[in-house]
Amino acid sequence: QVQLVESGGGLVQPGESLRLSCTVSGFTSYYSAIAWFRQAPGKEREGVSCITPNDGSTSYADYVKGRFTISRDSAKNTVKLQMKKLKPEDNAVYYCAFSPSANCFPPRPFEHWGRGTQVSVSS
Repeated sequence: QVQLVESGGGLVQPGESLRLSCTVSGFTSYYSAIAWFRQAPGKEREGVSCITPNDGSTSYADYVKGRFTISRDSAKNTVKLQMKKLKPEDNAVYYCAFSPSANCFPPRPFEHWGRGTQVSVSS
């Protein structure tokens, strides 16, 4: 089974940056999608960003465009989420997820998830 491990979360002040990493292991396909989701207390889980390794295409939620950047590091089998100008609204547990198809908007929910990493933005 595919295994996902997030890291890089922590406590930062508004305006600061943080870089999250998602290490992917197990049996995977080049034609896949790896996405970042987040869930704040009392709110629904929402998609943040996604990348398809086969073509490098990326997508972002409107509220993070211009601030967040998703990328992949094939040598380390990781997907990064560089977050800049963090806001208190970004407080959430961030999860990475894997889908065995090169589609960031699959008709079915992502099936493979990491445990999540906490991002706290506070002054």
